[in-house]
Amino acid sequence: MKVALRTISALILVLLLAGAAGYAWLRQSLPQLDGKLALSGLKAPVEILRDRHGVPHIYAASIEDAYFSLGFVHAQDRLWQMEMNRRIAGGRLSEALGAATLDADKFLRTLGVRRVAAATLSALDASTRSQLDAYAAGVNAFLAQRSGPLPPEFLLTGITPEPWQSADSVAWVKMMAWDLGANWRSELLRLRLAKKLSAAQIGEFLPPYPGDAPLAIADFTSLYRRLDAGKLAALALPGVTEDGASNNWVLAGRRSASGKPLLANDPHLGLAAPAIWYFAHLSAPGLEVMGATLPGVPAVVLGRNRHIAWGFTNTGPDVQDLYIERVDGAGQVLSPQGWEKLTVREEAIKVKGEADVTLTVRASRHGPLISDVFRPAAAALPQNYALAFAWTTLREDDLSMQAAGKLASADNWNEFLAAARDFHSPQQNMLYADTEGNIGYIAPGRVPVRKPGNDLKGLAPAPGWEAKYDWDGYIAFEDLPQSYNPASGEIITANHKIVPKDYPHYITSEWSLPYRAERIQQLLDATPKHTLQSFAKIQADTVSLQVREILPLLLKTRTADAEALQVLQQLRRWNANMSVDGAEPLIVSAWLRELGRLIYADELGELFEGAWAHRAGFMVHVLADSGGQGRWCDDVNTPAKETCADLLPKALALALADLRQRYGEDRRQWRWGDAHYALSEHRPFGRQAQLARLFDIRVPTPGDTYTIDVGRNTLTNEYAPFASRHAASLRAIYDLADLDKSVYIHSTGQSGNLLSPLYRNFAERWSRVEYIPMSMKRGDAADGSLGTLKLQPR
Repeated sequence: MKVALRTISALILVLLLAGAAGYAWLRQSLPQLDGKLALSGLKAPVEILRDRHGVPHIYAASIEDAYFSLGFVHAQDRLWQMEMNRRIAGGRLSEALGAATLDADKFLRTLGVRRVAAATLSALDASTRSQLDAYAAGVNAFLAQRSGPLPPEFLLTGITPEPWQSADSVAWVKMMAWDLGANWRSELLRLRLAKKLSAAQIGEFLPPYPGDAPLAIADFTSLYRRLDAGKLAALALPGVTEDGASNNWVLAGRRSASGKPLLANDPHLGLAAPAIWYFAHLSAPGLEVMGATLPGVPAVVLGRNRHIAWGFTNTGPDVQDLYIERVDGAGQVLSPQGWEKLTVREEAIKVKGEADVTLTVRASRHGPLISDVFRPAAAALPQNYALAFAWTTLREDDLSMQAAGKLASADNWNEFLAAARDFHSPQQNMLYADTEGNIGYIAPGRVPVRKPGNDLKGLAPAPGWEAKYDWDGYIAFEDLPQSYNPASGEIITANHKIVPKDYPHYITSEWSLPYRAERIQQLLDATPKHTLQSFAKIQADTVSLQVREILPLLLKTRTADAEALQVLQQLRRWNANMSVDGAEPLIVSAWLRELGRLIYADELGELFEGAWAHRAGFMVHVLADSGGQGRWCDDVNTPAKETCADLLPKALALALADLRQRYGEDRRQWRWGDAHYALSEHRPFGRQAQLARLFDIRVPTPGDTYTIDVGRNTLTNEYAPFASRHAASLRAIYDLADLDKSVYIHSTGQSGNLLSPLYRNFAERWSRVEYIPMSMKRGDAADGSLGTLKLQPR
């Protein structure tokens, strides 16, 4: 027995030593932060000082060397993320991950994002191309000099990174436009709903913006009835959430305690581990800029320099249209001028462990035929019809990459406007403030002009052979929404409608609901003179105006159930603050989830899962019986006539039963933060249960879909229906009285390497709406710094 125990102990010791040795070896994948390195491609010495938060402060003798060094630190800290980003954009995931990602690769190859990005390079000016080339050289210098293991993901997948190319950077800029533009999904949703609902019902289910009349559009339901629209759902790839969100606001100096402007920004995006953003400071002659960069892209996208600060939210324009094309067996497509040839190209997709897949990509004058990608989608269309996709970002003269470099060096409003003129996609609400006391707003981007005869307004797939549905150019830059030093001394954008009723151009009819904008306005009005601290409190606000609007309708519930009566009394005392410690946010969220299912699952049938979402406007109209919409509460599958009064207690009972099963019998122990944790999911290991425990980052968070401190959950996810998957990707507040007192934070940490202490060190602070300093002062950066790496030309 003693011998056996000794043997087991020895084996355990060997395993522990092997594990320790393996861990020590993997830790060699962490970046060098101190010392010296000689690199090919540099023109002069560079110093990279990483402050105590891991933010690199790059001191270079030229702009090219600054961007070279940015490429180097991106590769040091986020190499796997960069590898995944370029594989997504290029439709090359299957090379690394196998056949499971083949459909996604086919779709991206059909769009041709990477191909268009390569063609775009020739449209960019010499300065931008030089920055792109220098950045790529910096990434490749890291790859050339590295020794030891790559980050763990490379070991697990067997990938070896290829040299970086300038087109990889441009492609990821275009993919950001993809993430921020989802109108085509709305078109597909309308197409699918047309199989079940009348045009009037669709107008109720997808109501107009509050205060707007419904758009007068053609009755498209008769056009689509003969299509198998249910199968077309195969085209609606997951990834973009309904009703995306971001906030920014700026106040003039007369509204601040310092007498200078204050600007706040928190763009809301899908959460990921590592975060989408990477903070950096670049200092060189002619360049002094600090803020949020995208790993893989040589630009500070959001941030400030010595003179100005800027922040973005998504405008949400309709820049994507679907066209139903008539095609023949001879490779032709019908146009207003008659039959013309489709363009055709072949794509070879490598698949890990399998033979290459050849993809034939066809395109009409409108764009690629996306119905060719999946057979179920092709089968949904009648013979000799196809679905084409038009998108402004697929233009080869898109200069958005060029605009990013110009923003960094702009010193005043006119230079900022000149930079914004090159910003073509995605259209953004850009707020501006400068140290001279000026504030401004511009929404640059290419927005299609739709002809007067276009009776679909981009809301539904249009017949591609009719000229009236073709785009008629783009809204002129001078006619885009803009403002400079408004009399109110304030500008707010929160994805809500940002144009007056008399604005002459059509941007979209699918603005986000104005709950966040209204709450920001309330809080700005409540304080006569604002400070950085009062702005931080606004960014942390979790009062839901949507809940405040709908809660009185829920509280009309009549029931004899003792538990339900207790819950109703509890909710009557609640102020609609979606705090982490409260049970009320969880109860209301679960109640609305079940109520939505009861209200429209019967009408939508098999389409329900794909349309189940936070439909605040629709739900309020139904419960208030606006225009007789209470009829949606009737179950169309039963002979009885149910009312909303019947569904309210039923939905509450279902919600409470669900919550007891998930969180226990004691309601006093239910906490919103336990259910509404922010889930920053790793690509791709967030989809592997065992690996997700290591790579994903979870922190309890407050808020809901419509609060300023936003946290959107996915109703259709039965495993975690309340988890926040879409939230503030970063927060920043800029103080123009002293820009070095500005602050920012993003959602995870600077490192993308699981073994680094910087992998998740921001997450808790981010969840509590805390910040780190955004100072350009070298002394501030050096205080507690992690090291200074000196790069020398080889």
